[in-house]
Amino acid sequence: MDATVVPYNAARGKIRDGDVLLFRRRRGFLSKLIAVAGRSEYCHAAMAAWWNDRLMCLETVQGCGGRAVLLSTLVEDAPGRIDVFRALPKLRRFRRLSAVEAMIEITGRRYGWPALVKAALVHLPMVRFLVRAETNDAADGHLPFCSQAVAWAYRLGGLDLAPNLADRQTEPGDLARSAALEYRFTLGPSPKPPDPADQEVA
Repeated sequence: MDATVVPYNAARGKIRDGDVLLFRRRRGFLSKLIAVAGRSEYCHAAMAAWWNDRLMCLETVQGCGGRAVLLSTLVEDAPGRIDVFRALPKLRRFRRLSAVEAMIEITGRRYGWPALVKAALVHLPMVRFLVRAETNDAADGHLPFCSQAVAWAYRLGGLDLAPNLADRQTEPGDLARSAALEYRFTLGPSPKPPDPADQEVA
């Protein structure tokens, strides 16, 4: 997929509550494992949400669990690596604020390591021949990993992003391939204002 990189300060106002944020993989074994197992370039999934005039990222991450952080901070740390996806406009049954509220409920919970390991193993090539994918969302646990949390929240908002997979087996790559989402743009760094010290004094 060709990326359309938009500076964060220009893209900020175009992001809506409930937009899915998919993070391209970075260096590190776990990042590569998630991307390879999910057959994509993505290693993390989150959700955008507006709190007054602050644009937040709702996510669950290793070591922290569920949390809410300023999206601008993450863009500074990973410029050009965060893609914004949105539910197709024709899917009017999707209640984006309900999905956001569901993601907020996850903040403070521990990270779902067991679920992540199981999902990664099931997606590995040799294991897929031996294990059948689960489709029963009702059996999902309460300690989700990143893309499981997004899939669960969206389902509570009325939209199943991966109808043929249980939430606990949904990886970031599955969200990127969802027929219910469309790619919007990639968040790039905002241009820095000129340093007055570098300008010539008239």
